[in-house]
Amino acid sequence: MSGRSAGGPTVVAVDLGTGGPKVGLVGLDGRLLWSGIGSVPTERPGHGRAVQDAELWWTGTLDLVCEGLARTGIDPASVVGFAVTGQWGSTVPVDADGIPVGAARIWQDNSAARHSRDVIGGPALGYHPTRLATWLRRTAGAPSPLGGDPVSHLLGYLRDEPDVAARARWFLEPVDFLTMRLTGRASATAASMAAAWLVDVRGARTAYDPTLLALAGVDGDRLPPLLPPHSVVGPLKPDVADRLGLSPEVLVVSGMPDTHSAWAGAGRTGEGELHMAISTSSWISAAVSRKRTDVLHSIATMPGLLPGGYLIADNHEAAGASLAWVRDQGFGDSYEELTALAARSPAGANGVVFTPWLAGMRSPRDDRSARAGWNNLSHRSTRADLVRAVLEGVAHQAAWLLEPVLRFTPTPSESIRIIGGGARSDLWCQIHADVLGRPIVRVEDPMTAQLRGVGLAAGVALGHLDWADLDALVPIDRTFEPDPVRHTAYAQVTAELPRIHSGLKGTIGRLART
Repeated sequence: MSGRSAGGPTVVAVDLGTGGPKVGLVGLDGRLLWSGIGSVPTERPGHGRAVQDAELWWTGTLDLVCEGLARTGIDPASVVGFAVTGQWGSTVPVDADGIPVGAARIWQDNSAARHSRDVIGGPALGYHPTRLATWLRRTAGAPSPLGGDPVSHLLGYLRDEPDVAARARWFLEPVDFLTMRLTGRASATAASMAAAWLVDVRGARTAYDPTLLALAGVDGDRLPPLLPPHSVVGPLKPDVADRLGLSPEVLVVSGMPDTHSAWAGAGRTGEGELHMAISTSSWISAAVSRKRTDVLHSIATMPGLLPGGYLIADNHEAAGASLAWVRDQGFGDSYEELTALAARSPAGANGVVFTPWLAGMRSPRDDRSARAGWNNLSHRSTRADLVRAVLEGVAHQAAWLLEPVLRFTPTPSESIRIIGGGARSDLWCQIHADVLGRPIVRVEDPMTAQLRGVGLAAGVALGHLDWADLDALVPIDRTFEPDPVRHTAYAQVTAELPRIHSGLKGTIGRLART
């Protein structure tokens, strides 16, 4: 937790990560006045299941907001807005009052993949070719035949949990769930519903596409009404305002995925200005002006916050999660201890290569059955080599992803701004610079960049700021320049990652069936 002196208009910002909610008090001058973090467990009750208790998101968020206001002594009258960002591609079934009626299926839940295959599966890279073409024309993406997205979740509730589906009035994204609890209003935007691929993003983006709803077998009346991008949803409910000690006139801005708050929190709002995150998962993104899809590499564009604009959407599933896994196996008690151990191994980890596919892959290949591993071990390999290989493996995955990402914009920036908890490590930032061969620019306090981003974005929605202001309001901590010699050596390893995946794919598939 952190705290700073307050002053001026303030936004309460919530970042609902996979591990639980973070809450920040963000000054509209760009200062993060306070932040705190809570924890919510992920339960895995069966094959492919990954669920959370959404009510814990809500109570944890309220507790953190109260703690932040009490610790900072901020004048409640200075709070002008409330905004939520966080995990997306997850689904919460709620009643008419926004109360959960079943467990929330998060983005890691692919237990209903068989229902997705009924909708979109076929012989063209796993897709039905004509249905895929219909989706791509309208949305730039499509539900995955491998599950793990809102369409599979919705079908899972309807077909596998009919009792939950019968009690549900709305199926909401997590950010829209918290927004509804704050305001009492069910709502969403094309951005918050992007992972459902049910909105024609070529038009006004304020209605679900009836053709896509029919193809998906989803009732649009069970989905939250769509608002224009980056809207004011309404004021705080009186009982919520009273619980928090805030004015009921505080306005709540529509929720946004963490991809969007990362874009704002990196301060890279111009077209082609690259940023990346090392959080539980990792991605590389930028604002672009046209819709595009790369089915081969599982990369698409999604509605952005700028009128008519888009953000590049991609993901590799286990970035920070890979280091967390290594910690949990007893290699070290803290991330600092792990990175200190990794620093004792030279660049290249003495030949050890880690493939960071603990949760499968989504980009640049969509293969949920892919699995992680250390490769090229020998009797001389050390614990330090193994941990450094994990850090390098995440960076190699990013380098594999970067090449197709660059094709989405004619004017990509040379440098990449980096955010997320993993960016706190100087070693990991330098490894990314060396592997990607590009300057890596770290924002100040990168773990809370999305809190700052959603807070500043709320300032734009409320009329206090313009998008052009954000670059100057996001402080930069340090730039990591790539070493050309190390980059040349690393590039040879990056080139092996797709070959390792191709070579092991059959073996892993056979093992999964045993």
